[in-house]
Amino acid sequence: MTKNSQSDSPSVVVVIPARYDSSRFPGKPLASIGGHPMIQHVVERAKMSRRVSRVIVATDDDRIRDAVAGFGGESIITRREHRSGTERIAEVAVHIPAEIYVNVQGDEPLISPEAINTAVDEILSQPESQVATLCAPISHAAEIMDPNVVKVVLDFDGNALYFSRAPIPWVRDAGERVSARHFKHIGLYVFRRDALLEFPALPPGELERLEQLEQLRWLENGYHIRVAECAYEGIAVDTPADVAKVEEALRSRQAAAN
Repeated sequence: MTKNSQSDSPSVVVVIPARYDSSRFPGKPLASIGGHPMIQHVVERAKMSRRVSRVIVATDDDRIRDAVAGFGGESIITRREHRSGTERIAEVAVHIPAEIYVNVQGDEPLISPEAINTAVDEILSQPESQVATLCAPISHAAEIMDPNVVKVVLDFDGNALYFSRAPIPWVRDAGERVSARHFKHIGLYVFRRDALLEFPALPPGELERLEQLEQLRWLENGYHIRVAECAYEGIAVDTPADVAKVEEALRSRQAAAN
């Protein structure tokens, strides 16, 4: 019996979009980290989640498919023309029915299983919610002004009001003793199937175009996005130089465990 085979447990499928072509780092999913392709680290970390019943790599390239098969993982070939990872996952949802789909980025080799659990628990706790994601408190002041760190602000009910590369909220009276909490967005998403299947037909809006943030499409089309706080921050691999950062983090973890 698998961990989610009980009749009262929802089917939760992690889908990891993994393109071979990348302008900054071609072949990124196959980059060697500790002697294994990066995509293997992501798959194995995702499988550690207590909420997950299946982990699938969605790719457009036979080399990635073959690498996944080489370590015993599951993959599916998807169309090349998808404009985003969410569209790629929506194609998977057409062929592989489930109640919940989790979008785990293929360049997050240190993804926390607990972060996945938190996001899934959040959407399951709100039966009307269609989309959920994560945030983490910003602890380094420089990140507030960094446009590469996406910020999010929430309403009283824990729904996203807005995502931005700008410093939100902006503290106008900087000279006053104001205590403001800033949160960075963690790019892990959870979808119910109906909403995910609708996504490719949603029109992109002006805010998404300006900020270059795909999640704004949900907000501009009237969806609510639940946001759960977590401690995970991770290290995304965007360039070859980031591989060394991940390997150093892995060595530190191994040393701490010994």
